[in-house]
Amino acid sequence: MGKPLYRGMVAEGDDPAAPQRIVVDRSSDRAVVTLDEPDRLNVLSAPLVRQLRRALEELVADNDIRAVVLTGADPGFSAGGDLRMMRAAIENRYQAEGTADVWRWIRREFGGIARLIAGSDTVFVAALNGPAAGVGLAWALTCDLTIASERAVIVPAFARLGLIPEVGTSWALTRRLGYQGALAYYLKGEHIDAETAQRLGLVHEVVAHEQLLATADEWCSRVAALPPHAVAMTKPLLRTAADASWNDALMLEEFAEPTCFTTAAFAGSVETMLSGGARSR
Repeated sequence: MGKPLYRGMVAEGDDPAAPQRIVVDRSSDRAVVTLDEPDRLNVLSAPLVRQLRRALEELVADNDIRAVVLTGADPGFSAGGDLRMMRAAIENRYQAEGTADVWRWIRREFGGIARLIAGSDTVFVAALNGPAAGVGLAWALTCDLTIASERAVIVPAFARLGLIPEVGTSWALTRRLGYQGALAYYLKGEHIDAETAQRLGLVHEVVAHEQLLATADEWCSRVAALPPHAVAMTKPLLRTAADASWNDALMLEEFAEPTCFTTAAFAGSVETMLSGGARSR
């Protein structure tokens, strides 16, 4: 019986002697999380993935953190999956649990991070500073906002490797590009520059490279300027509405809105507007 692949990768990722591959910079109500193995374009090694998951779990559990920026150490965002780990998966396919172990890693680690991003009340801003491929790109497309520097490049590498869109990429692509656009994206496998990515709807905004993190911070400030409950409730509402019928979306809003009426933030806004209106008369 071969060595259990999933447990081996988890052990490698959790090894206290493993190099630090994630940098977390907290500042008041926000944090910047940087994938940090620039020599390999922030490839998704076991230490990086496990460290990232732990960091994000801590941040989304912290009620003081309202927004998280996810970026990479220059010159790239992420080259995607680690080819060394892929080779180990190939060698393991007829041993132990074979592809079931690969499934565990994809679902629990890659998918686990995507679910953390999508399922939390925290707003995630992806700041693409360079090439983004594979699962790294999938995480960026899962974020609530994706902004790009002029140096960013979207790299559709799935087909070339004999893989399918993964970790939520098929969902993101079909909703932004439509079925035919998503299939063309997959079949062509062409690199997409930042301006084209914005035109296609893959990124929200393109800025000068030197302004990328400052722009991401401005989005964090927009989050911080709003009542916490409003942003926390709107994120899951909009994500659910993306897959709901018009009638179901309307009903979701009808159930959620009364809660907002009970908050001090809403009451204060109403009183402020009424007082201003009284003075104007």
